[in-house]
Amino acid sequence: MARGKAKRAATAKAAKRAKPRSKTSAKTTAKPIELYYWPTPNGFKISIMLEECRLPYSLIPVNISKGEQFKPDFLKIAPNNRMPAIIDPAGPGGRPIAIFESGAILQYLGRKTGKFYPREERARVEVEQWLFWQMGGLGPMAGQLNHFKHYARETLAYAIKRYEDEVNRLYGVMNIRLTDREFLAGKYSIADMACVGWANLWERQGQDINQFPHLKRWLETVKARPAVQRGMALGRELRQGVDMKDPKVQAVLFGQRARTG
Repeated sequence: MARGKAKRAATAKAAKRAKPRSKTSAKTTAKPIELYYWPTPNGFKISIMLEECRLPYSLIPVNISKGEQFKPDFLKIAPNNRMPAIIDPAGPGGRPIAIFESGAILQYLGRKTGKFYPREERARVEVEQWLFWQMGGLGPMAGQLNHFKHYARETLAYAIKRYEDEVNRLYGVMNIRLTDREFLAGKYSIADMACVGWANLWERQGQDINQFPHLKRWLETVKARPAVQRGMALGRELRQGVDMKDPKVQAVLFGQRARTG
């Protein structure tokens, strides 16, 4: 009799030990993702995704106006000396992983969470087409326009018109794409997150958003999402007091050449 009670008590104790932890307890013990960031359209891509996925993260500012992107510790994470970058302590196999390039980070976080980046191949290809379109087109062209229009030491009318026209063309591509769908890949995805920060600067880029009604509707829809609002507000105060026309700042941002070691 005593032996039976002891056996039942031991079994119950073992079952209690084997009971899996609740999701709440797992979340509280997980280390946050480290986000290396500065408030720019490229930085917003990742802050928006982290907010959308409700992933815990810690903000590590990288003040690009002071050259913090060239510090050796950061270069170990992002060898192209560009933010954003992340370190995920709970990477594949439970080991930390460092990732640079905003598109690669978006894809990684999409695979990690199963959100905003579909598993089905046809749907995934739709997302990737528009993600890479942003990476190779909208971002670089709008970035060059921003440089020549606002920061160049001499006014180069040809360069300004060249990039204004190309951004205008890209806006037209987006507008046509959004004629019969709510978001770029049909459903809201990392492709929309990649584009919103750049399209939000339409006025600064010398564009008339009213010429692109479907793009305008999309921009308003995406910006109305609470996670997008939080992501695009992150670290806004960090830019206060930064004079982008200061020759020292411009030397850091625009005067870099190859480093050999």
